[in-house]
Amino acid sequence: MTIVEMAAILVAVAFAVLVGYLVPVLIQVRKTVAESEQLLAKVNNDLPPLIGELRAMSQNVNDLTEQARGGVEHAAILLHAVGEVGESVQHVHDVVRGSSGAMLTNVASVVAGFKAATRVMKDRFRGEGGHHNGG
Repeated sequence: MTIVEMAAILVAVAFAVLVGYLVPVLIQVRKTVAESEQLLAKVNNDLPPLIGELRAMSQNVNDLTEQARGGVEHAAILLHAVGEVGESVQHVHDVVRGSSGAMLTNVASVVAGFKAATRVMKDRFRGEGGHHNGG
């Protein structure tokens, strides 16, 4: 056996070992590629309806946002009106309190005047009472 024959045998053995290792790897790569193709086909089938649902959901969220914005605007108007009513009630309360204070002062003055007039009248009738009763 010559060196060339031995080298050829050595190359053949190395090639056989290499093929022995590569065959299972190539089989696994082929299975992985087939599964990847199946996955991509499934994603291509499922993705368009999912995108449509996402668009519909986004539109619903936008509609809800608009409705909420309108509700907040109405609530702000209502609260502003309630605030104005509250201010009006406060003004009326202040006027009534001021008027009632003045009215109480007027009533107290009238009562004091009436008491003073009654006392004066009593004092006069007591001092002159005997002369006016026919005595």
